[in-house]
Amino acid sequence: MAEKKKPSRQQVFTLVVQIGRKEGDGLPAKATGAGLVVFASGIDEAEAVRETVAVLKQADTAPLDVTGYGTLAEREAEGHEIGEDERALMQRALDENAVIIAQMEPFYGTHPETDAD
Repeated sequence: MAEKKKPSRQQVFTLVVQIGRKEGDGLPAKATGAGLVVFASGIDEAEAVRETVAVLKQADTAPLDVTGYGTLAEREAEGHEIGEDERALMQRALDENAVIIAQMEPFYGTHPETDAD
């Protein structure tokens, strides 16, 4: 008798990660850090954050701060517009049980949040 496969409890979470500088991080020479939009799978958001930080450290980056924006359903409930490209990356993160960096924005200057003006 074949065993029934349990449905996966994995979900994909949208995270925004700020990284600082570290030798060999691959950021542009004059950048002071970067912001990353990440789609990460996990049973809960805490696991998705832990996995993301671990992957980023393995990639020789210096994660400083992680902000969670929830699952696809949570984001939709908040009225976020989510395009097909984003949905495809989220599905890939779920299918591959992966951490996917969807966007990277280098920061220049000492205060990225004020430099945007």
